[in-house]
Amino acid sequence: MVEIQKVVGTAFVVAEFRNDENKEARPLYRDPFVHLFLNRESKEAADRISQSFPPIRNNVRLRTRYFDDRLRHQIDQGRRQILILGAGLDTRPQRIAAEGVAYFEIDAPETQAFKKAKLEAGDVDPNTKYIGADYVTDGMIDLLRRNGFDFKLPTHVIWEGNTMYLDEAAVCQILTDLMRHIESCSASFDYFAEDVIKNATGDPEITSVVERFAAMGAPWTYGIENLAEQAARCGASVLDRCTVADLHRTYWPDQPLASPLYGYYSLCTVQNAVAS
Repeated sequence: MVEIQKVVGTAFVVAEFRNDENKEARPLYRDPFVHLFLNRESKEAADRISQSFPPIRNNVRLRTRYFDDRLRHQIDQGRRQILILGAGLDTRPQRIAAEGVAYFEIDAPETQAFKKAKLEAGDVDPNTKYIGADYVTDGMIDLLRRNGFDFKLPTHVIWEGNTMYLDEAAVCQILTDLMRHIESCSASFDYFAEDVIKNATGDPEITSVVERFAAMGAPWTYGIENLAEQAARCGASVLDRCTVADLHRTYWPDQPLASPLYGYYSLCTVQNAVAS
């Protein structure tokens, strides 16, 4: 198994958390493929993370529903190309396949090789174009160009669980490149508030989980304070934004909010800004 350490290893932890929803009687989603990637080691890694901060499991479950819903909506709106950045063990190309819709994924080659092998061993068509690279340091646009990506096709980008591991320059560059080079582009991504990154929330549980991810070699390094301003600087406009707290109240209205982190963790969708 790919080493469950550092940012690559968080893919297995996220997959374990995502798999939780498969055990629910009324799930937010179903993922019939994620089990192919999991074993005792991945479960133990996920348990270690959640022991210090159990609500983090719900973050993944709720954000999965958000990204799934936005993806289906964008496909319904005519998007015919889906790009997943830092894809990890994402199974949307298998779960949300649609006729005439092409998927592309960029992530570490070892993660992609592992995922492809597990899917094929389970007789599952990967249904995606794997691009094994670092989309930040290896030149995202050139990577896409060399791998048959069509910049004229209406495209939706999924950028899940990535921005908090980058810095402001990288986040701005990626978003600017997407908006500038893809003629019709929408992008859904998640981000923390700056106070989480700066350990300024005053909540010991939040501080604990930040420290736990840092100890794994996957520290959270970047947060966004003003989404509208950030988007505008990158040539984008905001379609929607919500917090995990908002999603929690929508999908689990009878359950109390288990953590203040839910209010500091946001999800959004942006699109090309209309030139004035």
